[in-house]
Amino acid sequence: MGKRKRLAAEARKEEMKSIAIAKLNNCPTSPRKMRLVADTVRGKDVFQALNILKFSPQEASNRLEKLLRSAIANWEAKNSGARPEESDLIVREVKVDSARMLKRLQTAPQGRAHRIRKRSNHITIIVDSVKS
Repeated sequence: MGKRKRLAAEARKEEMKSIAIAKLNNCPTSPRKMRLVADTVRGKDVFQALNILKFSPQEASNRLEKLLRSAIANWEAKNSGARPEESDLIVREVKVDSARMLKRLQTAPQGRAHRIRKRSNHITIIVDSVKS
């Protein structure tokens, strides 16, 4: 590896040290419902986001809260010795993408059938520390 490439790789590695990622695949909630909850915590402080999710009445907020706790734990594992309370962690990015769709049939009148699409989604949370 050349010197320029090595320097770029080291810079990228140092930049990624403050970032922690958590993913949840094939979550059995429709992406539309999950995006409504994800929009409430995007860009917020991590502990403020946890409070919002804890007291939110939507069912999707429970899954997002658990995923956010996982992202915080991943950040703690990367930055040993640092505490998340003192690091000003924020929810940098929340991505909700559609996943597989289970296709089912529901009986309808006069011998017909209607298709039901049971949607699911993939969620990615990126937690980052704010540098003052």
